[in-house]
Amino acid sequence: MSVRIFVATRKGLFTVDRRKGRPRWAITRSQFLADNASMVLPDPRDGWVYVALGHGHFGVKLHRSKNGGRDWEPCATPAYPPKPEGLDEIEPNSGRPIPWNTELVWALEPGHQTERRTLWCGTLPGGLFRSRDGGSSWALIESLWNEPKRREWVGGGAELPGVHSICVDPRDARHITVAVSCGGVWMTRDGGASWEIRAQGMRASYMPPERQYDPNIQDPHQMAQCRAQPDVLWVQHHNGVFRSGDGGASWQEMTTVKPAAFGFAVAVHPEDPDTAWFVPGESDEHRIPVKGRVVVARTRNGGKSFQVLTKGLPQDHAYDLTYRHALDVDDTGDRLAFGTTTGSLWVSENQGDSWETVSEHLPPVYCVRFAGGD
Repeated sequence: MSVRIFVATRKGLFTVDRRKGRPRWAITRSQFLADNASMVLPDPRDGWVYVALGHGHFGVKLHRSKNGGRDWEPCATPAYPPKPEGLDEIEPNSGRPIPWNTELVWALEPGHQTERRTLWCGTLPGGLFRSRDGGSSWALIESLWNEPKRREWVGGGAELPGVHSICVDPRDARHITVAVSCGGVWMTRDGGASWEIRAQGMRASYMPPERQYDPNIQDPHQMAQCRAQPDVLWVQHHNGVFRSGDGGASWQEMTTVKPAAFGFAVAVHPEDPDTAWFVPGESDEHRIPVKGRVVVARTRNGGKSFQVLTKGLPQDHAYDLTYRHALDVDDTGDRLAFGTTTGSLWVSENQGDSWETVSEHLPPVYCVRFAGGD
């Protein structure tokens, strides 16, 4: 039995394995070469794997594998309903019209353990979709799309708002929490029939003082949920790190983050809600590691303090940035992996105390996901 990592990049999907008895990780498979793979999901419930590809002018496509990534077949792509005649929606910052079509698949998550074949998908321009048949068909969650406050959502790093984080409560299939850039955090307890905003306590330093705590304009870059204690959520925000211990009803900003509060990725230990990892960058204006040193920040005490982990990571003239889905932790909570915009991929077997270089020459990495092997 091997441990496997799927790596989605700007130029294809790569499989990385470490087989039992072998000390090193190795790239064992490359697929969809030259295609822009924005997202990959190995489904732990059945071993199926899904990959989202962006074909530019030809649009977004989804493929799935029923044998762990060896063979692939096309499946349905989330599609918006026809835009009502006379409806004119404008993104507030750019003035660009909001398209009613899938510009990017930005999140793919499995449904609840009891809902085999249920999948959730987040997209640009801010749509949330559900499939109940393993990607053969998709339905837009119209209750969120028709929420009046959605029209206030704005683009962050992307020109359009998007749903990028989807957390399914392992205790309750109907309890879903999603994060939006830039639109805060939203939660449903009835399987998507109704929604409430859950970003109270987040602070947006880029807004005028009177609007900095407005829940609906917050820019959570990524949100992660503790499997063992699902009421604990962590967010790497545009200007800080936030934690909630009450399912998102309130958020607290962590003030001891180092070496910087800016970044995109967060991972939380599946059993320990107080342990989380981040890959910081210097700032919004300077999207590079602080002082050209790649580091991982880890807290073991719920954000009271942070350690800066460097062993095995480049500490001189390194300008790797890690995107929001390019950091992952496996089910043990001991093994982590992250990839970067400069094509590097590192793995740790000891919660980040030390790191092994797997590759320095991949295309820019968009998503890293652990999976079981053959």
